[in-house]
Amino acid sequence: MRRQLYLSILYFLLCHQLFGGQGEYAVSNIPPFLLKGADVVKRSEEQRFEITEKNSARYIHKVAYTILNEAGERWAYFSEGYDKLRSIESFEGTLFDASGNKIKTLKKADLKDESGSSEESLADDFRIKWHSFFYKVYPYTVEYEVVVKYKGTMFLPRWMPQEKPVMAVQQSRITVISPVSNLLRYKMFNYKNEPVITNDTKSNNIYTWMVKDIAAVKTEYASTDWFEMTTSVFMATEKFMLQDYEGSNASWKEFGRFVYDLKKGRDELPELTKQKVHQLIEGITDNREKISRLYGYMQENSRYISVQLGVGGWQPFDAKYVAAKKYGDCKALSNYMYALLKEAGIRSVYTITGRGDNINYFLTDLPCSQFNHAILFVPLENDTTWLECTSQTLPAGYLGGDNSNRLALAVDENGGTLVSTPRYGIKENLQKRNITAVLNSEGTLEIVAATYYTGLQQDNIHLLINNLSTDKVKEYLHEQLEFATYDISNFKYKEEKKTIPAIDELLNITVSNYATITGKRLFIVPNIMNRSNRKIANDEERKSDIVFSVAYTDMDSVEITIPSGYTTESIPADVSVSTKFGKYSCSVKYSTNKLIYYRNIERYAGRFTPKDYPELVKFYEAIYKADRNKVVLVKNETTKGF
Repeated sequence: MRRQLYLSILYFLLCHQLFGGQGEYAVSNIPPFLLKGADVVKRSEEQRFEITEKNSARYIHKVAYTILNEAGERWAYFSEGYDKLRSIESFEGTLFDASGNKIKTLKKADLKDESGSSEESLADDFRIKWHSFFYKVYPYTVEYEVVVKYKGTMFLPRWMPQEKPVMAVQQSRITVISPVSNLLRYKMFNYKNEPVITNDTKSNNIYTWMVKDIAAVKTEYASTDWFEMTTSVFMATEKFMLQDYEGSNASWKEFGRFVYDLKKGRDELPELTKQKVHQLIEGITDNREKISRLYGYMQENSRYISVQLGVGGWQPFDAKYVAAKKYGDCKALSNYMYALLKEAGIRSVYTITGRGDNINYFLTDLPCSQFNHAILFVPLENDTTWLECTSQTLPAGYLGGDNSNRLALAVDENGGTLVSTPRYGIKENLQKRNITAVLNSEGTLEIVAATYYTGLQQDNIHLLINNLSTDKVKEYLHEQLEFATYDISNFKYKEEKKTIPAIDELLNITVSNYATITGKRLFIVPNIMNRSNRKIANDEERKSDIVFSVAYTDMDSVEITIPSGYTTESIPADVSVSTKFGKYSCSVKYSTNKLIYYRNIERYAGRFTPKDYPELVKFYEAIYKADRNKVVLVKNETTKGF
């Protein structure tokens, strides 16, 4: 700790000596404690968001970053997006050296303008203007200012002055001007006081948040989402506009009513498609089977293509369009599946969710747009069937890791209701592996590994075998296995497409020099394919809660045939560890030229306090060590040869 502080002070003194200029952005003006652990320092930031009575807005953002090293280069690149709902009025930039002297000003010809669409996008009006000075003499400072005009107020800026742990902040402020007639709602994290609220001539409320002197922080393993750890403010107006559509954030019910109105009347199917629906379900009485058949039909006769044009980012194409074109985005495909089920007499519910890894990034007490994806659920008498309509390969009823274990908004004619998507837990997320292996006299190991994956544990493999060629799958396997020298002679996969899907994997692997032979002794690690690589430092200053979002179970059984003529010299003792984070056990036995090894680990999902961190460190240390324990065998003196 003292050494780090000494280096920070030394860096500060060197900056004063070498770059002691008087410019506003001179590096010498940065307090030493803000340099500690930082790759970039946000020198100043001013955000101003002005909302009009007509639900349009003007956004002004001026920010300066001092880039301290190569790792901070990402903040030298500045961009702003625009589309039918936003237009960029101005974009300015200036480059300063370490002494704060101006080097260069952004010229209009230097500004890049590119599509922001993904490869899967058919129609998308989102574009990006961006710029970088591509300066490499550290430290240096960039200052940018952009002015954006908003057509509608469905999407408000969020304020997160410290964008990442490696950023220090000297000063940041945001001002929001909102009409008195349109209440501004907000949710704050790590901001001690309420914002300063003033009033101009009784027509507008002015809200101001400001912070100063925030030091960079150390990134922590399994921490909470960053917005919970740093100062952040999320905002939404009670009333908003999206082009010509009016909406309300007064409650989730009201917001859901807005989404439903965008979708209403778009579920009419062509006559031929209606006939096909009845052909597919003729003679079937079980609704689950009907759902599965119609879902399979939708998957075989449509594909996902993103369409994001103005209000089209929220409004689905009608079902007739999808039936004719055989493509659509998540909204259109979910609406199409809704129409298929409706024709079959089965009620389903259009549902919007936040797809991706940030499953905790949802503010239940701030109704507003927090969604980027549409799915469908079908309420049945005893259960609910969920449908991810953008996938052409998932089985009916399974959502996968991108949509499970989170809150979503179910939308119908009554408005919106928060619902929970399926939670796949420790029983569903299984990896069960059985290995039989034979060790030869040169230490080469011939492995037959049969693995059964279910739930979230099969997600990556499902994507692998459904999207890559055989050669690419083999290439992937060669990158994933942790042997020094090996060859995969054969691999096979078999899928079970059910509500909790499963995949059988069979691998034939030859590993050279797996065992170590020294004189008459043979050293071998019985845990062949499932060793933990997780080691974490014992951080006494742990700040964040520990968050594990996914629970799982791994079960391994290994049988290794050893060349004859050996007896045991050393066998690791059984290991059994039980903690609030999970359980681990392993054991190994030797009998009649065979090593028999068992390993089992259960990892729990949950949120744990910082004081629990030392226990987690010990848990991981125990697993890491046990997974690498070796069996030592010694050759009998009466045995000739190996």
